[in-house]
Amino acid sequence: MELDRPAWAALRDTTPLPLTEDDLEAVRGTTDPTSLDEVRDIYLPLSRLLNLYVSATRQRHAAVRDFLGEGDQPVPFIIGVAGSVAVGKSTTARLLRTLLAQWPDHPNVELVSTDNFLHSNAVLQERGIMNRKGFPESYDRRALVRFVSEMKAGAPRMDIPVYSHLAYDLLPGETQTVQRPDILVLEGINVLQPPLPGRLAVADFFDFSIYVDAKPEHIRSWYLDRFQELRRTAFSDPRSYFHAMASELDEEQAVEFATGVWRSINEVNLVENILPTRGRATLVLHKGADHAIRRVRLRKT
Repeated sequence: MELDRPAWAALRDTTPLPLTEDDLEAVRGTTDPTSLDEVRDIYLPLSRLLNLYVSATRQRHAAVRDFLGEGDQPVPFIIGVAGSVAVGKSTTARLLRTLLAQWPDHPNVELVSTDNFLHSNAVLQERGIMNRKGFPESYDRRALVRFVSEMKAGAPRMDIPVYSHLAYDLLPGETQTVQRPDILVLEGINVLQPPLPGRLAVADFFDFSIYVDAKPEHIRSWYLDRFQELRRTAFSDPRSYFHAMASELDEEQAVEFATGVWRSINEVNLVENILPTRGRATLVLHKGADHAIRRVRLRKT
């Protein structure tokens, strides 16, 4: 079913707004204009819906355990968040982590980015696919599926690699520790990809999935805005992978470079791999040109 913004906002019921403007600033992405009104109208109803899903899923799991005569071994409720580069899915994922952790029955909420499962630059260069970073084949899909399946099986702790956007690569020796969360939010552009023949896909382990949607021309504009802002900030750091490029290009050249990257890489990935997975999501958040969510589509069954 599809709901417009006012109809969806009404489903918030009495869910309180636990965030301040400072809290929101801490989770917003670069150039992302998400406001407290957006949190109130869109994310609080979503937080309420997910809390209901978590409760119902726990009851179902308990019934199966009782039937099998098994002991109580809680497993995380897993939420996938998908969407294009620059569409704002990382902000969505961080907001969900913050809001869901406010509910007293599932305070331990972990957020993991699939960027942590990208192959290293050395591997990508060896395979000749450095220019396809972010495409499905650039990820260690076996390691990603293994991580999610072991979490779902009740693994008490897993250490996973850490990706740095500053270094534009995995950080050698760095790990993120995930310890049996109540809820695991897994965010990434390709998390809703269907399985390869004869294999499992990471989405097979999701209890709920969200696709952040917008028109490609709007995402392109947001991507270029974000690139320019990063050029003035993160890319100016000498440790940044893009530091030399950012310092050598003037404004016009930088826009031309970013436009070329969008057209040859990110737009191709969006059209060929990401957008086709939208129909697999439980819920679709559709944004207008101003980044505000205008419509929500919910799969009821």
